[in-house]
Amino acid sequence: MALLELYTQYNRVWIPDADHVWKSAEIRRDFRFGDNVLELLLEDGTEYSHPVDPSKPQLPPLRNPDILVGENDLTALSYLHEPAVLHNLKVRFVESRIIYTYCGIILVAVNPYKQLHIYGDAIIHAYSGQNMGDMDPHIFAVAEEAYKQMARNHKNQSIIVSGESGAGKTVSARYAMRYFAVVSKSGSKTRVEDKVLASNPVTEAIGNAKTTRNDNSSRFGKYTEISFDRKFRIIGANMRTYLLEKSRVVFQAENERNYHIFYQMCSCAHLAEFKNLRLLSADKFQYTCMGGDITIEGVDDKKDMEETRRTFSLLGLKEDFQSDVFKVLAAVLHLGNVEIKTSGGDKSSVPLSDPHLLVFCELLGVSAEGLVRWLSHRRIVLVAETVVKPVSKEKATNARDALAKQIYAHLFDCIITRINTALQVPGKQHAFIGVLDIYGFETFDINSFEQFCINYANEKLQQQFNLHVFKLEQEEYMREDIPWTLIDFYDNQPVIDLIEAKMGILDLLDEECLFPQGTDRSWLQKLFNYLDANPLFEKPRLSNEAFVIQHFADKVEYQCKGFLEKNRDTLYEEVVDIMRASKFPFLANFFQEEERGALNSRGIKVRPARPGVKAANKQLRASVGDKFSSSLSLLMETLNATTPHYVRCIKPNDEKLAFEYDSRRVVQQLRACGVLETIRISAQSYPSRWTYNEFYSRYSILMSPQEADLSDKKQTCKNVLQRLIQDPNQYKFGRTKIFFRAGQVAYLEKLRLDRLRGACVTIQKRVRGWSQRRKYLRMREAAIILQQYIRGEKTVRKTVSPATLKQGWAALVIQRHWRGYRMRQIYQVVRLASVTIQAFTRGWMARKQYKKMMKEQKALVLQKYARAWLARRRFQTMRRLVQNVQLSFRVQQLRKKIEEQSKENCGLLERLTTLATTHSQTMEKLQGVEVKLEKSTNLKASVEAREKKAQEEADVVTAKLQKEINALNVQKESLKREFEVATLKDKENFDDIKRSLLEEKEYEARLRKIAENNNEIQRQDHEKEVDALKEEIRTLKEERVSLLRRIEEAGLVNADLQEQITQLTKHVKTIPELRRDLNNLQNQRNNMDRKMKQQSEQAKVKMSAITRQLLGGVVVEEEVLLGLSPDDPEKICEVEDMMAAFDGLQKATRLMETRQKEQKEKYETQVEGFKFKVDHLQNENSKLQNLFQEKSNVNENIRQEVSRLSSENSVIPELKLQVSDLQRQKQELEAHAEEQSRELAGKTEEITNVLQKQIKEEGSQRRHLEEKAEELEEQKRELQEQVEELKEEDDHLKRQLLMESEAKSKLRQETSRLMAENMDFEEQLDHKDRLIKKLQKQIKSLETSQKAKQTSAPAVPKDFLGMLEYKREDEARLIQNIILELKPKGVVVGMIPGMPAYILFMCVRHVDYLNDEAKLKSLMNAIIGAVKKVIMSYHKDFELLSFWLSNTLHLLNCLKQYSGEEEFMKQNTPRQKKNCLQNFDLSEHRQILSDLAIHIYHQFISVMEKSLNPAIVPGMLEHESLQGISSMKPTGFRKRSDSIYEDSDTYTISSIIQQLSAFLSVMSQHGMEQGLIRQVVKQLFFMVGSTTLNNMMLRKDMCSCRKGMQIRCNISYLEEWLKEKELQSSNAIDTLKPLSQAAWLLQVSKSTDGDAKDIAEKCTELNTVQIVKILNSYTPIDDFEKRVSSSFVRKVQSSRHDREGYTHLMLDSDYRFQVTFPFCPTSQALELLQVPNSLHLGFLTRI
Repeated sequence: MALLELYTQYNRVWIPDADHVWKSAEIRRDFRFGDNVLELLLEDGTEYSHPVDPSKPQLPPLRNPDILVGENDLTALSYLHEPAVLHNLKVRFVESRIIYTYCGIILVAVNPYKQLHIYGDAIIHAYSGQNMGDMDPHIFAVAEEAYKQMARNHKNQSIIVSGESGAGKTVSARYAMRYFAVVSKSGSKTRVEDKVLASNPVTEAIGNAKTTRNDNSSRFGKYTEISFDRKFRIIGANMRTYLLEKSRVVFQAENERNYHIFYQMCSCAHLAEFKNLRLLSADKFQYTCMGGDITIEGVDDKKDMEETRRTFSLLGLKEDFQSDVFKVLAAVLHLGNVEIKTSGGDKSSVPLSDPHLLVFCELLGVSAEGLVRWLSHRRIVLVAETVVKPVSKEKATNARDALAKQIYAHLFDCIITRINTALQVPGKQHAFIGVLDIYGFETFDINSFEQFCINYANEKLQQQFNLHVFKLEQEEYMREDIPWTLIDFYDNQPVIDLIEAKMGILDLLDEECLFPQGTDRSWLQKLFNYLDANPLFEKPRLSNEAFVIQHFADKVEYQCKGFLEKNRDTLYEEVVDIMRASKFPFLANFFQEEERGALNSRGIKVRPARPGVKAANKQLRASVGDKFSSSLSLLMETLNATTPHYVRCIKPNDEKLAFEYDSRRVVQQLRACGVLETIRISAQSYPSRWTYNEFYSRYSILMSPQEADLSDKKQTCKNVLQRLIQDPNQYKFGRTKIFFRAGQVAYLEKLRLDRLRGACVTIQKRVRGWSQRRKYLRMREAAIILQQYIRGEKTVRKTVSPATLKQGWAALVIQRHWRGYRMRQIYQVVRLASVTIQAFTRGWMARKQYKKMMKEQKALVLQKYARAWLARRRFQTMRRLVQNVQLSFRVQQLRKKIEEQSKENCGLLERLTTLATTHSQTMEKLQGVEVKLEKSTNLKASVEAREKKAQEEADVVTAKLQKEINALNVQKESLKREFEVATLKDKENFDDIKRSLLEEKEYEARLRKIAENNNEIQRQDHEKEVDALKEEIRTLKEERVSLLRRIEEAGLVNADLQEQITQLTKHVKTIPELRRDLNNLQNQRNNMDRKMKQQSEQAKVKMSAITRQLLGGVVVEEEVLLGLSPDDPEKICEVEDMMAAFDGLQKATRLMETRQKEQKEKYETQVEGFKFKVDHLQNENSKLQNLFQEKSNVNENIRQEVSRLSSENSVIPELKLQVSDLQRQKQELEAHAEEQSRELAGKTEEITNVLQKQIKEEGSQRRHLEEKAEELEEQKRELQEQVEELKEEDDHLKRQLLMESEAKSKLRQETSRLMAENMDFEEQLDHKDRLIKKLQKQIKSLETSQKAKQTSAPAVPKDFLGMLEYKREDEARLIQNIILELKPKGVVVGMIPGMPAYILFMCVRHVDYLNDEAKLKSLMNAIIGAVKKVIMSYHKDFELLSFWLSNTLHLLNCLKQYSGEEEFMKQNTPRQKKNCLQNFDLSEHRQILSDLAIHIYHQFISVMEKSLNPAIVPGMLEHESLQGISSMKPTGFRKRSDSIYEDSDTYTISSIIQQLSAFLSVMSQHGMEQGLIRQVVKQLFFMVGSTTLNNMMLRKDMCSCRKGMQIRCNISYLEEWLKEKELQSSNAIDTLKPLSQAAWLLQVSKSTDGDAKDIAEKCTELNTVQIVKILNSYTPIDDFEKRVSSSFVRKVQSSRHDREGYTHLMLDSDYRFQVTFPFCPTSQALELLQVPNSLHLGFLTRI
C-alpha cells in the first residue's frame, strides 16, 4: 500500500513546533494527489492548513497508532522517524515512569533524577539467564547479554556507555559492573568483585567534580576491563583512563567545584591524621573557592571521605600510601595560595616568607629558594650563553598552575596504576568484558581544546557504531534469506580525516607547537589557509578567533584561545628538576625521566577493522593531542576486537527535576548519540519484523474461515498478506519472520481496528435488539395478567344477588348443626373404648411391676453376698500387693540410706586425707625451721672462727709494726719531729682498724642473738601447730568411730529388713521362683563381696610393697606410723582399708619428698656458707691491701723527708750514714711487706680454688639429687595411675552391684505386676490355667534375658514381639540393603509405606531389649550416616528424596511413639504401650533425625522448584488459557544477531498442574504425612505466585487487562486442583493473593477517585511500589483501552501514603516457610510385619 493512501481522515500526523519540537494533529479530510493543502485539526481544537507542494508532496510524518506507542523497542514502531521516537520515549518516561528503552542494539537510558527500586539483587537474579528482549529493557539485560555471549562464543565483549555530563553514564557503568560482580562470583578469598566495585568511589573522588550540569560529573574517560577465567568468574580487572581535565585543578567556572577529593580532605582537616597537612576550610583555598559554593546539596563530604578511605583500604592501599596521597593533594592546595607579586615592569617575585609556600616545600621536601627562583624566572639557552630572564606575574602564575596540574595528573595516574595492581589476581585470563564510561558529544557557548578532543573521540565511536549497526542489519537479512539491498548510511570518515589526517587540524596544531613563537592566532591562520576548501570546515562570520567543524551531530564553533598551551602542556625544566630532587620519594618518582610505555605496556594485540591514517612526524616530546590520538586508536582497536553493546544516556532536563521531559534537550542528545541514525538505517529497509506466530495471533481476526488453517500457520500468513497488501515490495517473507516496510503495520492495525469496530457495532446491534425484545415481552406478559384479573372481577360482580346470598347462609347453618351432632356421636364411642383399654392395660402393668420388684429384691440379696465375698477377696489381694510395694519401697529407702552413708564416708575420707596433707605440710615446715636453726648455728661458728683468726692476724701485724716503729723512733730521735708525727698517724690508723673490728664483732653478736630468738619463736609456733593437728586427728578418729557405729546400725536395720523380706516372701505362693532368684542374687552378691575383699587384699599387698620400695632404708617405726607394717594383720579388707592404704601410700610419698627437700636445703646452706667465707676472705684481703698501701704511703713520705734532709745536711757524714741505714731498713720492710702480700695472695687463691671445687662437687650432688627426685616423681605418678586404676576397678564393681540391684528391682516390679494381673485373671475361671502357664513362660523368658546378656537369644515363643534380631557383623549388610542399595522404584509397589523405617525401628527395639548401649549407638549412627550419604549422592533425585523424607519421618515418629513418654502414647494401643523402649532414651538421636529431615525437606523443595520453575512463566503468564482472547501483542523486538534462541517446550497451565499432580502422587505413594504434603504444596504455590508476579513486574507487555483475565483463570485452575486433591486446608491459595490482586488491578477500572480508593483498600498484599509499577506498566492491547494517567497514579499513592510496609519491588521467591513435622502415630502392628524377600534381609530373625 502506498504511503500517500494512509493520509486519510481521522489519522494523525506530526508537525514541527517551536516549543515542543513536534506536536500532533488530526487529518480533517482525505488527502489526494495534487492537493496543495493538508487540512489538520490541532489538539487544542484549532484548525491548521499545512502547505504541500503538489508536484513533490512532502507530507508531515504520520503518527503511530496508540496501540504501538510505549513499545520497549523503538524499532518496533510502524513509522520510524524523529517525532515517533521522541513521543515514545516521553510516554514511557513521563507516563509509565520507565527510564530504559531499546533502540535496536542500543539501550537508551533517561536519567530520572530519582532513586528507583529496580537495582536490587532480586532484580539482578531475575535478569540472570534471560534472553535480551524477554524482559523489560534494563542495564542488567545488556550486561546479561554481554556475559552470555562471552560465555557462549568465548569472545571478548564491550559495553560502551556514553552521554552528556549529568546523563547518568557513571551510574550506568557502575550498575553494569555490579551485575557482573553478583552473577559471577570469584570463588576466591580475595573477593575481586568487591575490589572492582570499590574502585568506583576512589576514581570518582579523584576524577569527578560538580559542574553546572551534573553534581558528580566524570572529568575523564574510563575503560575498565573485567577479566574472567575459564569458569567465567571474575579474576581481576584493569582500568584505562583518557583525557583527564587537568585545567579544573586550577580553574572552575561559576557554580562549579574542583575535584571531590579536595573538599573531602578539607572537611576532615580537624582529624588528627590530617593535622600535619595544615589544611583550612575549602573557602580559604584559591583552587577550591573559585566557583563560589563549596558544598553540594545532599552530599556530606566528610562521609564521602570515610568511604574513600575505606575503599582505599579494601583495595589494599595501605595507610602510608594514603598519607602520601593526601600529602601531595594538600601541597597542591597550598601551592594555589602562594602569592605572586609584581616587582615592576615584567618582573614578578614570590616572598620566601609566604606560609603556604613553606608548607608546600615542607610537605613535598623541595627547596623553597629554588622554587621561588624558577617560578619567577626562566632560563633561555642560546648558542653562546645561557640567560636567566625574569617573567611577568601572569607567566609566573601560569607556571605555578602548570606545576599544580602536572602534579595532580601524575598523582591521578599513580593512583590508577596502584588500583590496577590491586585488581590483578593470579590466574590466566580467558576473556574479558570492557565497560567504557566516556563523555558524549559536547557543545557549549565556549568550546575549547577539551571539547575538541571529546568530540573527536565521539566521531571515532560513532563511526564504529555505524559500521556495527550496518553489519548487524546485513547479518539479519542473510539469516532470513532476504535479498540484501545496499543501505545508504552516514559515514563520518571525512570529519575524522579532517581532524587526524596529514595536514589536518591535529597535525597543524603539533607543527605550530614546535615553534617557540607560535600562537593560537598563527595556528588558526594556518587552518584557514590549508582547510578552507574542506566543506566540513568553516570560518565564522563574526569572529577571527574561532573555527567551525561540521560534526555528525551538529556544527560546533571552537575558540582557538588556549589550544597551543593545552596541547603543549609544558612545564619549565628547572621546576621539573626541583621536583625531581625532592626528598619525598613519592613525588620524586613522578618526574623521573624514563620511557613509559604505559599505553602499550598492557594492550590486546588486535588488528583494527580498517587501517588507520598514519600521523605526520611528531616532535620528540609527544603533545597532548598526539597522546590522546594514540590512546584513542588503541581503544578503537580493542573495541573492534570485541562485540560491542551500546548504552546511550539521555539527560531529560537541565534543572535536574525528577521525571520532567524537555523535548528540545532530548532530541538534541538523540541526534548526537546516534539513536536517530539507527532509526534512519532501520527505516530505509524493513523496520517492522514479526514472527509468523505473532502475526497469526494478532491478525487472525482478518482471516477468513478458509484461510485460518491451523496446520500451516506460515502459509496462512502469506495468503492473508497477499490478499490484504497488494504491493509485494511492501513486505518480505523470511525463514522465521515477516519483514514490513514503514507504515505497513499501521495499515494492518487500521484494518484490524476497522474489523473490530464493525464487529463491535454488530454485537451492540444484536445485544440492543435482544434487550428491547426481552423488555417488550415482559411488558406484554404483565398486561395480559392485569387484563385477566380485571375481567374476573367484573364477572363476579355480575353473578352475585340477595337471594343467592340468603340461600348460601341457610346452607351453612344446616351444615354446622349436622356436623356437630356427628362429632358428638363419634366422641362417645371413642371414649368408651378408651376407658376399657385403659383398665385392662393398667392391670397388666401393675402385675408386671410387682414381678419386677420381686426379682430385684432377690437379686439384691444375691449381690450382697457376692459383693461381700469379692470385696474380701479384693482386700486380701490389695493387702498382699501393698505389702509387696511396702517391701520394695523400704528396700529402696535402705539402699538410699546406704548410698548416703557411703557418700558421707567418702567425704570423711577426703577430709582425713586433707588433714593428713596439712599435717605433712606442718611437718615439712618444722623440718625447714630445724634446717634454718642448724644453718644459724653453723653461721655463728664460722663467724666466731673468722673473728678469732682476724684477731690473731691483727695482733701479729700490730706487734711487728710496733717493733719497727720503736726501732725507727730510736734511730730518728735526733733527726726530726716529723718521724714522731708519722708514728702518731700509724697509731691512729691502727686504733681505727681495731675499733672497726670490735664493732664488727659486736654486730655479729647481735645477729646471733636475733637468730636465736627467731628460732625460739618458730619452735614455739611449730609446737602449737603440732598440738592443733594432734587434736584434729583425735576428733577425726572419734568421728570415724561414730561412722563405723552408724554403719553397724545400718547393718542391723538391713538385717531386720531381710527378715521382713523373708516373712513377706512367705505370702507369695503363686510364684515360688522369686525366693530362689533372691537367693541366687544374694549368693552372687556374697561372691562379689569375696572378690572385692580378695582384690582389696591384693591391692593392699601391692601398695605396701610399693611403699616399702619407696621408703627404702627407712626404719620400721615409720612403717608402723604409716600403718603399712606387715606385722599389723588386724585390718579388714574393705573399701575403707583400701582408702587407708592409699593414704599410707601418700604419706610414704610425702615422707620421701620431705627427705629430698631436707637434703636439698642442706646442700644449699653449705653452698651459701662457702660463698659467705669467700666474701669474708676477700674483704679481709682488701683491708690488708689498704693497710699495706697506707704503709707504703708513709714510707714514701719518709723517703721524701730523708731526701730533703740529705740535701740540706749533706755536709754532715753522720747523717749520711743514718740515712743509708734508714734506707736499708726501709728496703727490708718493703721486701718483707711484699713477701707477706705474696703469701696472702697465694693463700687467697688456694682458698678460692678449694671453694670452687666444693661448689662444683655440691652442684653435681645437687644435679644427682634432682635426677633422683625426678625418678621419684615418675614413680609417684606411676603409683597414682595404679591407684586410679584401682579406683576405676572399684567403681566398676560398684556399677555392677548397682546393675544387679536394678535388675532385682525390675524383677520385683515385674513380679508385682504379674501378681496383680494373675489376681485379676483368677476371676475368669475358664481361662485361669492357660493364662498362668503363659505368664510363667513370660517370666522365665524375662529372667533368662536379664541374666544372660552375652548369650544367645531366648527361645522363640509362639507370638511375635515386633523385634528383629541381627548379629553385630551383619550391621553393614543391613545398612547396605535397607538404605544404600534400596531404590524406590520397583520395590515400594507391593510394600507397606515406610517399610524400611519399620524394619530399622524393629532392629532398634531388639537392641534396646538386649540393653546393649554400644550396639544401639553403632546402629543409630550407621542409619543416620547412610541416609546422609544417600541424600548427598542423589541430591537431584526427586523420588529418592521423597522416599527417604517419608521414611525418616516414619522412623522419627516410631521413636517418639514407642519412647514411653506420655505425650506420645495417648493414641497407642495396649500392645503398643507394652512394646515401648525400656532401657535407653533416644531423644538426642531423635533431634539428629529431625535436623536430617529438615535438610532433606529443603533439598526436596529445591529439586521440585528447579523442575517446576521453567513452566511457571510460560504457563501462568505467556500461555493463552482463555481461547479466543489474545492478551499479548507482538513486541517486534529484533533479537541480537549473536543470540541463539533454542526451540523450547511449550508449557501451559496444564503442564504446571500435571507436574504438581506428579509430585503429589509420588509423595502419597511413599506414605508422606498429609500435614507435610500440605506444607510442600503451600511452598510450591508460593514459588509459583512470587515468580509469576516478579516476572510480571519486569515485563510491560504482561500488564494488560486481558492478561489479568488469563492470570485469574490460571489461578482458578490451581484452586480447582486444590479442591480436587482435598488440600484446601493447606492455605496454599493464600500465597497467590499478591498475584490475584495484581491480576484484579489489571482488570479493574482505573480512572475515578472511587477507583483509586478501591485499589488502595483491596490491594492489601501489594505495597505501594508494586501497585505504582503495575499502573505505570499497564499497556492497552486495543484502541478501546486507555492508559493510566499520571494523576490517577498520584491519587493511589496519596491514598496509601499512611500504610507502612516493605518497599521492595520484587518478592523473595527463595523464601522458605518454617517447616514443622507433625507427630502422627502409626496404627501398624509391628508384630504382624513380615520382611519382603526382595530386600534380601534373610539374616534378620523375627523375635
